[in-house]
Amino acid sequence: QVQLVESGGGLVQPGGSLRLSCVVSGTIFSLYAMGWYRQAPGKQRELVAGITSGGSTNYADSVKGRFTVSRDNAKNTVYLQMNSLNAEDTAVYYCNADPPGLGPWDSWGQGTQVTVSS
Repeated sequence: QVQLVESGGGLVQPGGSLRLSCVVSGTIFSLYAMGWYRQAPGKQRELVAGITSGGSTNYADSVKGRFTVSRDNAKNTVYLQMNSLNAEDTAVYYCNADPPGLGPWDSWGQGTQVTVSS
């Protein structure tokens, strides 16, 4: 069973930055494409950034140019650097495989809350 522990969220002013981390255990992390997802109140969970096992990345249009996803396979960790944050980025952020929820990835971590507000 895969365990996912997200951290790094918090309250930040518009225009600010945060760096999220997700530590993965219980699987061979380096074999999997990973994604960062977010869920705002009343909305469905959405993929905001993905990174393949080889390091190729993709982003939702809403975060392109502002967010950067990276991974450290030696630390079983995936990161999300978020810059130029705005109120629309307020959500709970989760990591999972990309695509999520398959096989050993059938559960989610607790997520980390990001709140952008002045």
